[in-house]
Amino acid sequence: MEEAKPKRPSIREDAINLPNLLTMLRIALIPGVLWLLWDGTPRANFWATILYIGTALTDLIDGYLARKWGQISVLGKFLDPLADKLLVMATLIFLTYLGRMPFLGVVAVIIMLARELAITALRTIAMSEGVVMAAMRTGKDKTALQMVAILMLIVHQRYTIYFGFYETEFDFAAAGLVLLYLSLALALFSAGEYFKLFVDAVDAKEERLTQAAS
Repeated sequence: MEEAKPKRPSIREDAINLPNLLTMLRIALIPGVLWLLWDGTPRANFWATILYIGTALTDLIDGYLARKWGQISVLGKFLDPLADKLLVMATLIFLTYLGRMPFLGVVAVIIMLARELAITALRTIAMSEGVVMAAMRTGKDKTALQMVAILMLIVHQRYTIYFGFYETEFDFAAAGLVLLYLSLALALFSAGEYFKLFVDAVDAKEERLTQAAS
């Protein structure tokens, strides 16, 4: 007698599990970060930083809980990268709108936005071809670097940092821009990896179809 297969949770059931609720909370908190940035005062920047850190931490927590509790779902696979992209791109675009980016920073944001749209389109084409494109390590590193860069750009001001008897003035905006440019280099490199993966996967699929037909 065959054992009954466990029932797959419905989309509605997936929507109310804790990992996915945390992901949706991350999306819901984005306007709060932008609203505090709009104020622009050092105090508002501080609270925007705290809220931004909270939204970023939900990304670690929801992934950990989903794996630990076996609640990895189709909805979660869709929402999690969407939340990351919305948080990163919405904040970068708003920082650009507020005039916190130099010209090179604006160019970097435009290229990053174009890159995200291009990779999303490539994934869509790959799915239509029956090709699965797994997330690349460099893509994840790029997102992590972007989040740290944005964190520093949100702080924005110069602060004196003390190391025992030594003190130095740290420019968070300048440091954030350096990390942003580094993340752009990773973004372009990972984009090349995704395109190569796509071409190789499509070629392998066509070769299998040709062998099957012969």
